[in-house]
Amino acid sequence: MLKRTVPALSLSPLLLSACGGGLFTTVGPDYQAEPLPTGIGWHAPQTAQANPHLAHHGQQTDLIRWWERFNDPVLTQLLSSAEQQSASLADARVRIEQARANLVGADAALLPNLDGSMAAKRSSASFGGTPFDWDQYTVGLQSSWEIDLFGGLARQAQAASSQLEAKLAGWHDARVSVAAETANAYLAYRYCQSQLTIILADSESRRESARLVGIAGDNGLSPPAEVALAAASAADGNNALLKQQAQCERSIKSLAAMTGLEETELRTLLDGVTDRVAQLPVPPEFRIDAIPARVLLQRPDIAAAERDMAEASANIGVQRAKQFPKLSLSGNITPTLQSINGAALMLAQTWAIGPTLSLPLFDAGKRAADVSVAEVQYQAAETHFRAKVRTAVKEVEEALVRLDSAGQRLPQGQAAVSGYRGNFLSQQALYRNGLGNLLDVETARRNLLTAELALKELEQEHVSAWIALYRAVGGGWSANSETAGEPVDNDPGKHPSPNPIVTTQQLQASGGKS
Repeated sequence: MLKRTVPALSLSPLLLSACGGGLFTTVGPDYQAEPLPTGIGWHAPQTAQANPHLAHHGQQTDLIRWWERFNDPVLTQLLSSAEQQSASLADARVRIEQARANLVGADAALLPNLDGSMAAKRSSASFGGTPFDWDQYTVGLQSSWEIDLFGGLARQAQAASSQLEAKLAGWHDARVSVAAETANAYLAYRYCQSQLTIILADSESRRESARLVGIAGDNGLSPPAEVALAAASAADGNNALLKQQAQCERSIKSLAAMTGLEETELRTLLDGVTDRVAQLPVPPEFRIDAIPARVLLQRPDIAAAERDMAEASANIGVQRAKQFPKLSLSGNITPTLQSINGAALMLAQTWAIGPTLSLPLFDAGKRAADVSVAEVQYQAAETHFRAKVRTAVKEVEEALVRLDSAGQRLPQGQAAVSGYRGNFLSQQALYRNGLGNLLDVETARRNLLTAELALKELEQEHVSAWIALYRAVGGGWSANSETAGEPVDNDPGKHPSPNPIVTTQQLQASGGKS
């Protein structure tokens, strides 16, 4: 067999092309990140000077461990359970593994592949005479390598890398969403409990008033109209109490479905920490950056949309490369040991090596149509990215407006409760001293109950607005942090981040190739 030695230097351009781009050129556009399409500042107020009830203390980067600073062990456990049971997080992890597999395949396509085979065969043949037996033992090696002449394989690797980064960011987006949804469900239950406390106290007060008025009526000291009014008021209060209890039961069912906890265990958890019962969680405050572009860099869904755009750009090059010639090297070596009719084994060797050049001559416009589709897909990805940015700006602005509104209304609600409580106590004292009437007392009672429930609703809205702002700014996720996508641990305060997806400079400047 003739042996040929290929100098290592002659392969170096091919190896370089496999690592960076095409051997001749890299077709398709070189992706460049564009500045975020946002304004220069927020329109909604958020400063402590503008609103003394919204004293922002922490920084946005502190959001990574934001839930821990609630100092609420019940919320911590619920968040951990919800993450472990979340179908959206499980789906996101599957998409990450699929993207990783795609990236491995794209990288492998840039390098030679090598396959081996082994075979043993015994056969018998006769050509009109004495049969003879033929034994064969074969070991083979086959190799092939597509030379990336025009960068199609390099673009495919870029697309796969961008896809993986997008899926990693999507995992974080799902995690932030699960945390916010679970916190809102927990807030709804505690809010329901706090309403129940107010309504229970009101119902007990009504029943006591009805009892006293009934005694006075039995002794001829209260007219039948007042006795009937007091009984009706007690019945009305009991009806509201039963309705509120049913609402709290429904809230527990929602939490059980979200966290996967058994209901008995969940009830024990919710009521086990007595100082948290009927108390709204207290969110740690934080300040967001005044520049929208920097805030939106903390949103994983924005990073995912930007990486989708980079993938779509690379796919244009993948399709364009199919319009150019394709060169591949293939070779095999197959030594075979064989014996006829039990004779001594003889070695036979065969080998082959050579290039194959494929030229796209005529396809009735299919390849050009595929390029057009890839270009339209890029335009769609760009439109989707800009829509995501606009939605993100809207969500942050809305959360800031909610915070500002709730902060301004809270003192008004507190003043209303104080005034209505004073009026109720005065009317009640006048009635007990024989100087008032029961109708005025019941009117004052209803006013007080309405004001107390409205104040509690304001407090709930204030907490909910903080959670909405946390979600709107990305939950403290950072594009320049550690790897993610692994199964969720038991510490919901931790929000690890994926491999670098897009840096602040990449999104704010008009440079940076994908």
